[in-house]
Amino acid sequence: MAVTTLTLRDSLIGTPTIVRRALTVIAGASLISLFAQISIPLSFTPVPITGQTFAVLLVGTALGTVDGTASAALYLVAGALGAPIYAGHSHGLDVIRSPSGGYLLGFVVAATLSGYLAERGWDRHLNSSISAMLTGNVVIYAFGIGWLAHELHVSISKALELGLYPFVAGDLLKIYLAGAFLPTVWRYANRRT
Repeated sequence: MAVTTLTLRDSLIGTPTIVRRALTVIAGASLISLFAQISIPLSFTPVPITGQTFAVLLVGTALGTVDGTASAALYLVAGALGAPIYAGHSHGLDVIRSPSGGYLLGFVVAATLSGYLAERGWDRHLNSSISAMLTGNVVIYAFGIGWLAHELHVSISKALELGLYPFVAGDLLKIYLAGAFLPTVWRYANRRT
């Protein structure tokens, strides 16, 4: 696909000024924080079910490579510095060092990749939008499962049992919802022009 570089945010609000960009980066980090509070702990794993992946992938694709990455990074850093914005209002470096910390680090890379794909038009149609989201989610899992295995001193097979299998169905639903949302908003944005 050709490089479009136009993000959904650009289409909705026009060419962003530095202030608009800063505000949308903060709004993106806030959205991730809000969805992090949708958190369901599971008794058999240190990894909770959360809404974070939905928000990270949505923010990355809507804001593009640079600003989507900045939003996810702001979320990561603000929580590490003490803002109670991680799942269950947790915060601090201990959360990043915890068995589920790899997922948090993966959020930044997933937002980057999802934004990159969106800038190439992957967020305009349902199938490609879902593909962009799925690709970003695979990145989150790659970081999360590797980190989980290392921190718990378990095999990758056991880490998959604890950090992937219980989440696949829910993540597929989140990916579909986020993937369907973007082309719908694009249709609205295109009607405005």
